[in-house]
Amino acid sequence: MQRRHLLSTFALGIALSAPLAADDERYITLASTTSTEQSGLFADIVPQFRETTGIDVRVVAVGTGQAFEIARRGDADSLLVHDTQGEEQFVADGYASERLDVMYNDFVLIGPSDDPAGIADADDALDAFSRIAASGSPFTSRGDDSGTHRAEQRFWEEAGVDTTGGWYRELGSGMGPTLNTAAGMDAYVFADRATWLAFDNRQDLAILFEGDEALFNQYGSLLLDRERHPHLKHDLAEQWHQWLVSDEGQAAIAGYAIDGEQLFFPNAGHH
Repeated sequence: MQRRHLLSTFALGIALSAPLAADDERYITLASTTSTEQSGLFADIVPQFRETTGIDVRVVAVGTGQAFEIARRGDADSLLVHDTQGEEQFVADGYASERLDVMYNDFVLIGPSDDPAGIADADDALDAFSRIAASGSPFTSRGDDSGTHRAEQRFWEEAGVDTTGGWYRELGSGMGPTLNTAAGMDAYVFADRATWLAFDNRQDLAILFEGDEALFNQYGSLLLDRERHPHLKHDLAEQWHQWLVSDEGQAAIAGYAIDGEQLFFPNAGHH
């Protein structure tokens, strides 16, 4: 009798825990950028997605290069990053079946308000980068193979600047910590506008150069390939992917603001 009672109790425990386990599986792991996480975007839009679908999104916030690597290994169900060239190559290499434009904002050049390199008077972004190098003013770089770091590297290359001098500091850190270091050093820094708007420790830093079309910053969502990593939660990830570009998802992105200033601008289907 006692053995039957124990077995019944065990079976009841399994029955009670089964729905909880099923509910617990209603989430995806999203590899994304520190800029989307540190700006507060996901904290705002993920609850809206969860309310609509019952699916949670657990974000692993890293640089874009590292996010690609996580997805290549099959350690994330979905990918949202900002390096269009790298994203298109990711699809071409067979790691993702689809890439969609989701939203954009822009990059800005930030520095000490007295602007020793005079970049506020620059003709364009390349001129601004050249002025920083010519002045020998300290510059803090993320140095983490993120989308922001990749964009910054392209500007230095196009400007013909050698960054091996002591004025250039590669940190290997996310956008928030890089901004903190720049604030402490009175250094110039290349950042996405969203993280800057959410950043509190500005000290003497200010946006000094902005508005060049070359500073456009596009974000894309990638649907990972089912055949390459069949163990992933592809059906749930596809709901997230499609929600981001739906009217509801685009409205959620557009609705996120700090102090009345919109951080990301939805542009699904726009090229």
